[in-house]
Amino acid sequence: MSAAPMGVGIIGTGMISTKYLDNLTTFPDIKVVALGDLDVSRAAAQAEKYGVPVAGTPEDVLTHPDVELVINLTIPVAHVPVSLAAVEAGKHVWSEKPIGVNREEAQQLLTAADAAGVRVGIAPDTILGPAFQTALRALRRGDIGVPLSAQTTMQYVGPDLFHPAPEFLFGFGGGPVADMGPYYMSAMVNLFGPVARVAGVGLKGREKRTILVGDRLGSAFDVEVPTHVQAIAQFESGMTSQSVFSFDSHIARTGILEVIGTEGTLVIPDPNRFVGEVRIARAPEKYEDLDTPLWSTVENVGIESGRGLGVLDMARSIRAGLPHIATGELGYHVFDALMSIEESVALGQFVDVASTVGVVPLVPEDRDPFAATL
Repeated sequence: MSAAPMGVGIIGTGMISTKYLDNLTTFPDIKVVALGDLDVSRAAAQAEKYGVPVAGTPEDVLTHPDVELVINLTIPVAHVPVSLAAVEAGKHVWSEKPIGVNREEAQQLLTAADAAGVRVGIAPDTILGPAFQTALRALRRGDIGVPLSAQTTMQYVGPDLFHPAPEFLFGFGGGPVADMGPYYMSAMVNLFGPVARVAGVGLKGREKRTILVGDRLGSAFDVEVPTHVQAIAQFESGMTSQSVFSFDSHIARTGILEVIGTEGTLVIPDPNRFVGEVRIARAPEKYEDLDTPLWSTVENVGIESGRGLGVLDMARSIRAGLPHIATGELGYHVFDALMSIEESVALGQFVDVASTVGVVPLVPEDRDPFAATL
């Protein structure tokens, strides 16, 4: 392998591409060489803003000789088709979550990548950020004793509040479980290991929603998936979790992830963020003080950055011939667990999760995304 920055290309230059480009263009080990979108003018605008030399169609990215790794930022229904095209072009691929919209196509992607000798990485890469890694180390050190259970909450009024074209977030492959669930489930799989079985109940808050911002303000669209889901999961380790995923709550409670242990409760920052305060609560000694637990803070270890850390980890790992962290297999297992929750909602019964995944490694404490190492 060449010891040089890895050339990457991005397909899909919508809202999320800005967050990726903000970071990728500051990492010395990454060189963004091409942007592609069905809307070529949108790709061109992003290329001009970030100084990327080539802007064009998705095909222009796939055929670019300097693109070694394709970043797939398309909508969920296009994730596997675009990722497969990258694999067929001999490129590694990093895809936004979820890996796909059904298990069969997701497995097809992983099989094709193995056959082609290229790698797949799947968002979220927030699990590589210093806040979550600090919490993960605290858990593995035994700072709260034996972990027993987690509770998570992600509820607000919905992405139609801010997204100018939100239909895909309420259609097949969307909804709060598929859209936001990967952040919470990826975190819990890192903390507890693979999921064994799940159960969920859910419903649609409304059959139709209305676009609330942008040029199509006031346009109505159909809701195709449950938008309020409550789920429980049991992990192979025996630990459990309970979660709320909702696009229907008029009270916003997001980013809640708490792990109950035998010797304390670990409060982990929003799994959709890379930074935040890690805290531990311990029960007071007196009954009358139960409402005032004893709090301590776990100092964050690691260098702050943001979206694109998973791409950087893939690039460095590929160059070194080592495994990367946010693998396609991890992304598939998280997706399998979330799809099992949706199936449980439909069936009204527990659903076993067929896939599994190994222990996810920690990020080295001294990893510096802004160092030139390739």
